[in-house]
Amino acid sequence: MILAIESIVLCLAFTLMVYLMSREPIRSLYNYPPKIRERVRSLDEYKDRIPTQKNKLKAKLGACVLFILVLSLLLRYVNGYTTFLQAFGYGILLWTIVNLWDAVVLDIIWFCHDPHFVFKGTEDMISDYHDYWFHIKGFFIGEGLALVICALAGLIVQFVL
Repeated sequence: MILAIESIVLCLAFTLMVYLMSREPIRSLYNYPPKIRERVRSLDEYKDRIPTQKNKLKAKLGACVLFILVLSLLLRYVNGYTTFLQAFGYGILLWTIVNLWDAVVLDIIWFCHDPHFVFKGTEDMISDYHDYWFHIKGFFIGEGLALVICALAGLIVQFVL
């Protein structure tokens, strides 16, 4: 039961974060398929607003650090885990649930079909916006990242908290 509650809460929190970021889609341009990013970079309207590689790295690292901290606290103080293996295993399970929610519901169902995410000047690129394979690959990249994030959370649970 706790897994279901935690999964729902984490999916809702992640959805809220994505929703808030989506109010200004240009800020998350690095999450778009490559052809769309390329086109947007070529449009004068967006030239001064495109996030730099440094901004992208800061945003992703900040999100990773925040997630490691939240996950570590959740695993230790909500679930009561005290060993690396317990924390790592349950962390991977939670991550995979949220990652799957992100790929299927937020990316494939919402992002790919909501006109709000279509940049002016890219309206002819609907097939690129509907590139489901891009989001499926993103799911597997996220699973690889989970190994690192959840290992760090497991180490924090084992040795710090």
